[in-house]
Amino acid sequence: MGTSRKFDTCFFERYAKISLETILGDGYAELVNEDRPDLQMPDRSLGIEVTRAMEPRKDVAQNLLREMAGLQVQEEDRDEVNQIIRSGYGYGLQDGKYVGHLEYDYWALALPLRRIIASKIEKVGSGFYGDFREYGLYIFCKDDLSYDEVILTMEYASDLQRNLDVKYSKMFLSLIDKMYVCDLSAVDHSIRKTDCTSYDISRRMCKEFFIKSLD
Repeated sequence: MGTSRKFDTCFFERYAKISLETILGDGYAELVNEDRPDLQMPDRSLGIEVTRAMEPRKDVAQNLLREMAGLQVQEEDRDEVNQIIRSGYGYGLQDGKYVGHLEYDYWALALPLRRIIASKIEKVGSGFYGDFREYGLYIFCKDDLSYDEVILTMEYASDLQRNLDVKYSKMFLSLIDKMYVCDLSAVDHSIRKTDCTSYDISRRMCKEFFIKSLD
């Protein structure tokens, strides 16, 4: 009888690194998985903290195993659902409908978006993440965000860190089917100017990110 795998956050940190490198290019290829922050350039030019945001209790409704007995799976989806069950992770697969039994712990501890941003900004401003030339914040979001909501999120983060000496210059919002890359240094309330780019993530890319993140 095999032993069950233990949950850790490395799956998501690997997923973040792979998605950044794939979508934004080789400039992110040298990132390594460390702690404080989670992804770091060896020359300390960039440190990226990886976290997650989710509305309370939605994780329970999305738990795959809880409904497995009565789940009707279409034939073309069966392989992906089986991968979720075997690996214990499911982020990126099946349009985000399910949470694997290991991944469940990750989302169960998540805070809503505004609260997690406030917490992470307080930490970066305090020097908690050490000494890097630039800081980024990568947030996995289970809830879909409109472009307007993303802009409001950028403005909220910019306001919180406006008077800090140490702050995030970039924020990456990772949804199942897209990534928003937000330049927090470019927010200007007076003219409603923001610099935010949306990148579509295809189902093929989701599966590629998922499989590579399990290694």
